[in-house]
Amino acid sequence: MDYAAAVRQLLSLGRELASPTQASAGKFDLENIHALAGRLGRPERAYPIAHVAGTNGKGSTAAMLERILREAGFRTGLCTSPHLERINERIRVSGEEIGDAAFAERFTRLSDLIEELLASGRLRGHPTFFECMTALAFEHFARERVEFAAVETGLGGRLDATNIVQPVVTVFTPISFDHESYLGHSLENISNEKAGIIKPGVPVITAAQRPEAHVVLSRRAAELGCCFIEAETAYRVESEAWEDGCARASVREADSGWSVQAQLGLPGRFQLRNALNVIAAARVLAARGYAVSDDAIARGLAAAEWPGRLERVHDRPAVYLDGAHNPAAARELAAFWGEHFAGRRIILVFGSLRDKAVDEVSGLLFPRAANVILTQPPSPRAISAERLGQIAGHHAECYEIVCDPEAALECAFERAAPGDAIFITGSLYLVGALRGVLLSRERVPSA
Repeated sequence: MDYAAAVRQLLSLGRELASPTQASAGKFDLENIHALAGRLGRPERAYPIAHVAGTNGKGSTAAMLERILREAGFRTGLCTSPHLERINERIRVSGEEIGDAAFAERFTRLSDLIEELLASGRLRGHPTFFECMTALAFEHFARERVEFAAVETGLGGRLDATNIVQPVVTVFTPISFDHESYLGHSLENISNEKAGIIKPGVPVITAAQRPEAHVVLSRRAAELGCCFIEAETAYRVESEAWEDGCARASVREADSGWSVQAQLGLPGRFQLRNALNVIAAARVLAARGYAVSDDAIARGLAAAEWPGRLERVHDRPAVYLDGAHNPAAARELAAFWGEHFAGRRIILVFGSLRDKAVDEVSGLLFPRAANVILTQPPSPRAISAERLGQIAGHHAECYEIVCDPEAALECAFERAAPGDAIFITGSLYLVGALRGVLLSRERVPSA
């Protein structure tokens, strides 16, 4: 099949929540992905892997670690989700998205193998969208002779399709509430699902966690004989300065005195915390014999890119894209405003999905904005702009409803003066829909 047909067939299987944890999938194990990987010859075992889980910051953490490994000379793979504009974004080799022709070829072969496995009874049902994408990524990395891969979990961890890997290091970003319908309604339950990716003897790196999550992760690591490193205890920021929202910091290892000067390419204070996680992981890899130099760490942190997370895409007015879709991410966005936009008018373009904590997220963001423009992301799971106004409009000093996202963006430009800032947030689907529009505008700098 060609690329367009491959994408259509994949999307017909559903999107992010079509995972082994979803009741409609009719199963609660990793049987399908194991069957697929086995038939492919276990491609995920052809290269070392860093496995990244958590609630927020997984993608940027994986992207920073991948860039460090690339700067160290490795041919790298990066597997992330979801995508913003094109499905190819999820699978990258040395920074390059999988090409359309390779995508179609890999998926055609995968589809043929699925039919064979179904016919022989080795699959109980057709694999989900995420299972297919995971298998496709692992196969592509093997075929492209990747030397190291950074793999982000999708939903949860224990039953996530990526959890068939045997990593050389496991990294946890902060764990908080999200996808409670699938992962549980307590932080302990959610943490238990995330902790399911910990493997015997594999070092565990973690960001600072809330007590309930810390207990779960540290207990699980101890049970499996894993070295457990709390990044913000093992590595300290001795000094920091900020430019355009990005940190320049001196980071020192508490025990050895080792230090690095880190200029981050990704904005936001939370990215400095993510960077400590990445530094700790890189240092563990170096100690285990992987050739990751101090210079590669510094260069990788500076060069890392992660679209859609406090991504500035326009000047005068400043326009930022930020996929803050849960309360923890909304708090980080609000903190970014307080640190870097105090006294400036903020125009907020906001849309959300129905299964998100809309009232809590809007309560954190809407009171800080001069204008709130409510719109509807292009997703069947989106909450309508009108309903959003009914649920959350009371948090805003001033709001209006513009259902079409592109019309909402134009409305924001009409409301904004050159010195104001426009933030597009609430849903990655909304960010993805408007990113291409913004980057194609004549007003957007080409650099």
